[in-house]
Parts: sequence; C-alpha cells; structure tokens
Amino acid sequence: MDERVNTTIGLLGELVSFESLSQTPNLDIVDHVRAYLDHYGVESHLSFDEGGDKANLIATIGPDADGGVILSGHTDVVPAEPQDWDTPPFTLVNRDGLLHGRGATDMKGFIAGVLAAVPEFSQTALARPLHIALSFDEETGSRGARILVDHMKSLGLKPDIAIVGEPTEMRIVAGHKAGFELTTTVSGLEGHASDPGKGVNAIFYAARLIARLEEVGRQLAERYWDTPFEPPHSTLSVGTIHGGSARNVIAGSCSFDWELRPVPQEDGEEVLSDIEHWIRETLLPEMQKIEPLADITTVLDAAYPGLRFDPDSEAVAVLKELTGANATEVVSFGSDAGHFQRAGISTVLFGPGSIEQAHKPNEFIAIDQIEALHGFLDDLRGWMCRS
Repeated sequence: MDERVNTTIGLLGELVSFESLSQTPNLDIVDHVRAYLDHYGVESHLSFDEGGDKANLIATIGPDADGGVILSGHTDVVPAEPQDWDTPPFTLVNRDGLLHGRGATDMKGFIAGVLAAVPEFSQTALARPLHIALSFDEETGSRGARILVDHMKSLGLKPDIAIVGEPTEMRIVAGHKAGFELTTTVSGLEGHASDPGKGVNAIFYAARLIARLEEVGRQLAERYWDTPFEPPHSTLSVGTIHGGSARNVIAGSCSFDWELRPVPQEDGEEVLSDIEHWIRETLLPEMQKIEPLADITTVLDAAYPGLRFDPDSEAVAVLKELTGANATEVVSFGSDAGHFQRAGISTVLFGPGSIEQAHKPNEFIAIDQIEALHGFLDDLRGWMCRS
C-alpha cells in the first residue's frame, strides 16, 4: 500500500478520535491540525465564532500571490447517539478495506488525505498557492464558512478555485440547492380541556400551519424549473414537533422544526415571506380574538446559499482536465460551497467516499477512495507547478 495511504489512515484515526460534534467547541481538533501543519513549516490562521470556542483554519502553501486553489473541509460531525454502531464510533476500525468511524467519509477522510499530502506540496516549487481551509458547524447550517470567507478577504487571499471535499465518490458536482432551517413556536392560552373555547390550543394552530406548509410544498413541486436536480423543484419539510403538557390541558405552546430547500431559480426568502404573511393575516387574528397575547414566531436557525450550477466554470474545466471526466452532477444536500462561490471563487464539490454513508451508523470510507484522492492530489500538484 502507498505510504501516503498508510499516513492518511493514521491521520484519519487521529481526526476521528476527536468528538467534534456540531455546535460544540472544536479548538482541540483545530489545534491538532495546526500543530501538524507547523511541523512542516506551514503557517495557519484562525477565525472564531462569537464565543471564541469554535474556530476555522486557513493555511497557505506556495507563493504569496493571487490565484491558486482552496481545498476545503469541515471539522464537525453529526452525533453518533442514539445510533446503533457495531464499532466504537470515535475509534477508526478497518474492516476489509472499509474504514469505519464517525466522520470517516463526511468529511475527515478528505481532510486526512489533504494533510498527508502536505509534505509533498510544501517541498514542491508551486507556481500557484494552495490554501487549506477547515470550517466549523457546517452540519448545522454552514455557520463557520461565512466567517471563514470574510477572514480570507481580510488576509488578502484571492484564490481562483475552491474544491470542497464533500463525499462525491470523486465525481465532479457543480451545483446544489440552498437551505433554510427554521423553528416555529405557537403560543396560545392554556385552560381545562373540558371547555376548549376558553383557551387557544397551540397544537391545533400549529397543525393548521403545518398543513399550510404541506400545501406550499405541493405548490413548489408543481412549478416547472429547468434544473438538473432530483427532485427538480424546491422542497419543504417538517422534521420534529413538540407541544402540550397533558391530555386534559388545552395546549398553551407548540413548536416544530422545518426546512426549505430552494432550487437556485427560486427566491427562498420570498417563499418564507409569503408563509409569514399568511400567518399574520389568517391564523393570528383568530388566536388573538381569544387571547391578545397569543403569537406565532419563527426563528431562522441557519441558512446556507446554494451552489449555482455552472458546468462551464473554471473549477469544472480544471477538474475535467485533471481527472479525464466528461460529466458534471448536482446534489440536493448542502455544503459550504455556496459561500465560496458568492465570494467570486469558482467552486465545485469533489471528494472521496459516498454521501450514502454519511450520518449513518457504521459510517465508513473505502481505502480505494483514499487511493483515488491521492492520485488526484498528485495531478493537482503537477498542475499547480505550471505557471
């Protein structure tokens, strides 16, 4: 086995051992990567969330110049509980060429492969800079990437291309939908269930709102958009609901989590505005006839931009040249990629592993995918030596 693959497996084991769950501090894994880069003389810079306990990392190898390539990954992973794992989720286990562990494919496998290639990149006379970018809280709405991109601008970094190493099985993905993640809380008026008319049942009104969201979802599905996505339209879904206190008490509160994933042609903010208008014009007046303080509030927990599909972009052209691929694809899951594209950087998703393994128990990445990643990094390094 290629020594770099062995090195990658070792590094992946170290990265998997960090329980870097989204919305928890990640400074331990970032400091670990930073110390590794420092060992090879690669300087890195950090940017933080408001609390200072979560950090992005950006490091550069090669000339101090505009242009070049970003290799981007996220350090956070989704929880392993309460999933039923056959192996310890935060210990890397090799089973017949499949490396099991939380984050192995999404997306610490890519990060480990990039880190394993650092010695060769740092010893090569690159004509263009290579940037390594790691973000926090991608899984909860791409929270860190916006800060990361702003930090890159403040450092004067102006790369041409961003490769976001999400698991695409080393296929070129040139587009994905945007995402809005929301929580709505309905506040009514409690009372004895024997006389429902004297209260405002928050669950009933939440149910009516959810039914409205279902109808909006159907309307979105009926709109024709010439998109390559599957499904080819925007989607709306409700994920969880909580409310009430007892069977014989009129529910005074009910909340639910929901999401909107618009195609790039759809104005997601307009869709949300129309839903809010319906709430204010239809539901609230009924509720407030009984209880003037009744209310419905929606909080935007997270939002990430879509990756606008551009099969003729510079990033796509370079990856086609390096891989020999002719096709580009789109996906429906989100990523940090849209933030790079909005900053004027030509961006694609391209990385080892399968999204089918992400977020599941016994998540794994196949060793042959790591081998394929190193073949690509070799080709990328050669391309970056050309002026």
